[in-house]
Amino acid sequence: MWWLWLIIGLVVGLVIGFIIGVFYLRKQLEKMQSDPEMLQKMAKQMGYNMNKQQMSKVQNMMKKQKFK
Repeated sequence: MWWLWLIIGLVVGLVIGFIIGVFYLRKQLEKMQSDPEMLQKMAKQMGYNMNKQQMSKVQNMMKKQKFK
């Protein structure tokens, strides 16, 4: 019977962890909308060098998206 509680606890922990992760990711994406340095840093980490025109295009695209 103890293994049943263990499985239930693991499932509940996974669900709560997923929900917390989603909220954290949404907050990070909202911060990136208004912070071009953060966008530039993320692009460089992925191996892209973006000029100002590309940065403004990405910012406009992110502003149009709804994260809520």
